[in-house]
Amino acid sequence: MAAAPPGAPPRPSDGGKPSLFPDTRPEKAQRRSRARPSPLPATPPYVELHAASAFSFLDGASLPEDLVARAAELELPGLALLDRNGVHGLPRLHQAARRAGLRALAGSEVVLAGEPGTTPPGPFSPRLPLLVANAAGYRNLCRLLTVAARGRKKGEAAADWEQLAAHAGGLWALTGGSEGPLSRALATGGLDAARALLERLVATFPGRVAVELQRHGRREEEHRNRALVDLARRLRLPLVATNGVRYARAEEKPLHDLLTALRHHTSLDAAGRLLAAHRERHLKSATEMARRFHDLPAALAGTAELAARLDFTLTDLGYRFPEYPVPPGESASSWLRRVTWEGARSRFRPLTTRAQAQLERELALIEKLDLAGYFLIVWDLVTFCRREGILCQGRGSAANSAVCYALAITAVDPVKMGLLFERFLSEERGEWPDIDLDLPSGAPRERVIQHVYARYGPHGAAMTANVITYRDRSAAREVARALGFAPEQGERLARRLGSFRRDLARGEPRELAAELTAAGLDPAATRVRHFAALWQQIQNLPRHLGQHSGGMVIAAGRLDEIVPLEPAAMPGRVVIQWDKDDCADLGILKVDLLGLGMLNALAEAIPLVREHEKVHLDLAHLPPDDAEVFAMLRAADTVGVFQVESRAQMASLPRHAPRRFYDLVVQVAIIRPGPIVGGMVHPFFERRLGRAPVEYPHPSLAPILARTLGVPLFQEQLLRIAMVAAGFTGGEAEELRRAMGHKRSVARMRAIEARLRAGMAARGIGAEAREQIVQAITSFALYGFPESHAASFALIAYASAYLKRHHPVAFLVALLNSWPLGFYHPATLVQDARRHGVRVLPIDVHASGWRCRWEALPEGGGACRLGLRFLAGLRREAGEAIARARREGPFRSLDDLRRRARLRADELDTLATAGALASLGLTRRGALWQAALAVRPAPPLFTAETAGEAAAAAPSPLPEMSPRERTAADFATAGLTTGRHPLAHLRPGLAARGIVPAAALARLPHGERVRTAGAVIVRQRPGTAKGVLFLALEDETGIAQAIVQPRLFRAVRERLTGTRGLVVEGIVERRDGAVSLRAERLWPLPGLPPVPSHDFR
Repeated sequence: MAAAPPGAPPRPSDGGKPSLFPDTRPEKAQRRSRARPSPLPATPPYVELHAASAFSFLDGASLPEDLVARAAELELPGLALLDRNGVHGLPRLHQAARRAGLRALAGSEVVLAGEPGTTPPGPFSPRLPLLVANAAGYRNLCRLLTVAARGRKKGEAAADWEQLAAHAGGLWALTGGSEGPLSRALATGGLDAARALLERLVATFPGRVAVELQRHGRREEEHRNRALVDLARRLRLPLVATNGVRYARAEEKPLHDLLTALRHHTSLDAAGRLLAAHRERHLKSATEMARRFHDLPAALAGTAELAARLDFTLTDLGYRFPEYPVPPGESASSWLRRVTWEGARSRFRPLTTRAQAQLERELALIEKLDLAGYFLIVWDLVTFCRREGILCQGRGSAANSAVCYALAITAVDPVKMGLLFERFLSEERGEWPDIDLDLPSGAPRERVIQHVYARYGPHGAAMTANVITYRDRSAAREVARALGFAPEQGERLARRLGSFRRDLARGEPRELAAELTAAGLDPAATRVRHFAALWQQIQNLPRHLGQHSGGMVIAAGRLDEIVPLEPAAMPGRVVIQWDKDDCADLGILKVDLLGLGMLNALAEAIPLVREHEKVHLDLAHLPPDDAEVFAMLRAADTVGVFQVESRAQMASLPRHAPRRFYDLVVQVAIIRPGPIVGGMVHPFFERRLGRAPVEYPHPSLAPILARTLGVPLFQEQLLRIAMVAAGFTGGEAEELRRAMGHKRSVARMRAIEARLRAGMAARGIGAEAREQIVQAITSFALYGFPESHAASFALIAYASAYLKRHHPVAFLVALLNSWPLGFYHPATLVQDARRHGVRVLPIDVHASGWRCRWEALPEGGGACRLGLRFLAGLRREAGEAIARARREGPFRSLDDLRRRARLRADELDTLATAGALASLGLTRRGALWQAALAVRPAPPLFTAETAGEAAAAAPSPLPEMSPRERTAADFATAGLTTGRHPLAHLRPGLAARGIVPAAALARLPHGERVRTAGAVIVRQRPGTAKGVLFLALEDETGIAQAIVQPRLFRAVRERLTGTRGLVVEGIVERRDGAVSLRAERLWPLPGLPPVPSHDFR
C-alpha cells in the first residue's frame, strides 16, 4: 500500500461509533491502522472526490495538471479524477500529484445504458461516479469501461446494470450530482423511484455505496439534498460531500459553457438551461467546503473517511511484459546471446574485437536489467517482416545498439559510426528502451500490426492513443460557431488564425487584434473580445481521442486490466485510453510500428530495377559514396529524395556540399527546428566553408565535436561532453539530457548544472570554459537531434537519391504508386522527372492499370505509364474492371468499354475529359459526345448494343480542345499533365512583359532586380522563420524559390493564400550556390488550372 502524503486524511480508528465505510484494504494495512489509532479531527481535511478534467472531452474545462496545481494552492491533500467513461487523464494527474506531494485517486463517471428497449445512451444519460478502492477495483473499472465501449459508436460508450454487477468488486459507487442516476430518478419518479434506484445500487455494490451531496447555492439542489439525506438515513448509507468539479478556478466557467455548447451542438445563445446558472463547480478549499456543509458535518467526515479507505494509485498498476517463448533448455538471456552472436557474424563485416567487446557489454547490461525478452520480441517482429518480404528498419536511439544491429533490427553499424549506446540504454534510466520500426505504409504495415494482435491476443495488445487537441483553425471555427458568427465569418477567422500564422494564442494581443481586423471584425466589440478570449483558452484542450500512427503496447495477461480499451475506427484495431507519453511515464512497453511512404517506394522500385534493367540492388549494400549521387545532392537536385527535398534543405545543400555518407547524416539533422532555433546552423556552415575557424570549448572535447566542426548537433555529443568534461556516467549523462528536455524542471536543472560544474572543476577545466560548456549544454539539450536517428534516415535518403540518379523510371513509378509521401504533389514529381529525361505516358484505357507501371518503349528503355488511380471520380472497382476486361481483348468502341467494364456515365465523362480514350481513336470532345450518346436510353426497335454501335458511328460536331484546354482538362481530372506545363502556354505573354523563367534565375547576378512567375506549389511559414513566408513557384523550366518578408506578407496575405499562380518581382540573392528571390511586389497570375499546392507551417 502506498503511504499517504503529508496532510492526507487520517485512517479512521475502530473506536467509537461504527463506521459506515467497510475497510477494503488488505488485512496487513488494516492492522497497521489499528495499531496507530488517529481519530478524525473536528474539521477533517477535505479531499475532492468528484472532479472531471478536460479529458471528459467537452465537459471538464481544466487539464489534470491544472487541477493538481490548484489543489496544491488550496492545500488539499489529494483529489479523485472521475472523467466521463474513461481514465484518459489519470496518468497526467498521477504524475503531477506525485511531484506536488498529493494523493491522486482513481475513478470514472460511467454513463448508464437504459433498460433494453429504452432510449439509447445520449448526452443526457445519467452518469454513475465510481471510485477505485484497491487494485482489484482498478482492474474491474478498466474492464467495465472496455465492455461499455465495445460494439458502440465512438463517444457513445455506456454500461448496463448486468455489466456493472459483473465488475463491481473493489469499486465504490457515489450517487452523483445533477447528472447522477439518483438525482434523475428523484426528479422523474419521486422518492419511491429514488429509493428503488438506491437499493439497486446497494445490491450491485454491497457495502460500497455513498450518497453524494453537492451544494452550489441552488434552491432545487437543496430540496434534492434533503431528500437524499433522508434516504441515506433510512438505508443506513454514508454521506459524502463533493463539489462535482468541472474546472479548477471559477474564472474558467465561460470556457466550460463553451465546451457544453459544443458538446450539445448548439450555440451559447441557444444553450439555455444546458448551461449552469452559477460558477461554483471549481475546486474549493477545506474551509469553504466546511462552511457550505456546516449543518452536515457527517458528509464532510464521510468524505474524509472514504478518501482514507481508497487505497490505489497508478504506482500499483501491475503492468508486466510478456514472456518470450524460448526453446527448451534456454532462458531468454541465453537465447538472446545465441541469436545475437549468430547475427553478428553475418552483419559485422568484419566482426572486430571492438565490435565483440561492445556486444558483450550490451548483452551483460540487457541481462542485468532483465530485458532479454523485450529484445527477442522486437527481433521476432523483424523476423516476421523479413519472412513476409516486408521492408523494415529500426530507427531512433535503437540504432545506437550493436545488439539491435546484430539482430537486423537496425541498419546502421553503431560501432563503425561510433554511436553512443547510453543514449539507448543505461542502468540508471529505470525505463524501457525505445525501439521504433519503420515499415512501408498501408497494407504491409497493417499485416505487421495484425500479426501482433494475433501473437498476443485481443486482450494483450492495442494501439496507443493520440489525443486530438484544439488548434488554431479548429478552435477558431468551433468557437465562432458557438458564439453565433455566420459560417462565412467562422471560415474567414479559421483562415486568418490558422494559415501561416505565428503563435497568436500566446503572442502579443495587438497581433491577434490585427488578425481579427483583417478578418473584417472589430476587436473592441464585446462578442469579438469574447471570441478572442475563448479562442486562446481552448487551445490545446483535448477534443477527442484518436489513435497513434503506429505505437503498440503489449502486456502479459490482460491489457484491459491495466488500461481501458476502445474500438478504433479502423476495423480490427483497438486503442488504449493513454498516449505514448502516458505509457512511458508509467513504464508500459511501447513498440512503434511507423508507416514510412519512402519504404513503400524503395520496396517497389528495387524489384522494378531487377525485372526491367536486370540490375540486382541490395539496400544494405548500395555502392557507398557514389560520386554522381553526391554531385546531384550538392546541386540540390533533390525533388522526391527522402528528407532532403524541402526548400530549406535545397537552400543548404550547396552550402554544405556533401561528399560522403556522414555529410548526409549531418544534413538530415541540421535543417530542423531545433538546430535552427538553437543557433547552430550558421556557425556550422561558416566553418564548413572555411570562413570561421573550428574551435572547441576545451581541448578534451575535440574528439567529440571534430566531425561536426566544433558545433554540437547531436544528442549523443551532449552525453559524451558530460561524460568527458564532468565525469558523468552514461546513465547520468542521459539523465542530464532528459532533465533539460521539453519538460524542464528548474530545480532539477540547477542541481545537475551544479554537478556539471563540480565535475569539470575536479578535472581542471577553468571557470570560463566551464561556463561556456554549461551554456552550450543547456541551450543545446532541448534541440539536439539523435545521431542514430539521423543515420537511419540518411541511409534511406541515400538509397532514394541513388535510385533517382541511376534508375529514374523505376523511382518515379514507385514514388507515384506510394503517394502521398514527401514534400511534393505528383504533378511536381512528374514535371521534375520529365526535366531529367524520363518519358511519362498519359493515362489510357488500353495501357493503364489502376497503379502506375513501367512500360517498355519500342526504341528501348522504359517509361512511366500513369495509372487510373489519379483520375478523380473514378472508382477503384471501375479501374480494376477496365484492366480485367482488357485482358479479354481490346475495346472496339467507347460503348464496348462501357458495357464490359460496367462504367457509370460520370466515369465515362472523366475518362473522355482526361484523354484516356485516345487509343479508341477519339478526341476528348469527340469522346465526350459519344459518352453522352452511349448512355441515352435505346430508342424503340433498337437493342442497347445496336444503339451503342449507332452512337459510335455518329461523328462529333464539337471542335477538339486547344492545347491550353487540354492542359486544364488534365489538371481538372488527374491533378497533373504529361503535356505542356501550364506556364508554357503563357510564356510568350510573360516574356513580352520581361518576366523570366525559373531556370534563368540561376544565371543572374546577385542583387539584380527581376520578375518571374509560376504556379505556387509550396507555401511555408515555419515558426523558426520569424514570420517569413517561403514560396516555391514552378514553371516549365524548374522551380524558383521566393522569400516574402513579414511586412509584405501582411500586406498581400489574401492574395498569397487564395491564388494558384503569382508574378513576383524582387532581388536575386545568391548565397554559396543557393539562389532565391527576395520578393518586393506580388501580383496574381490568372489563367492557371488548379495546380496542387502544399501549404503548411
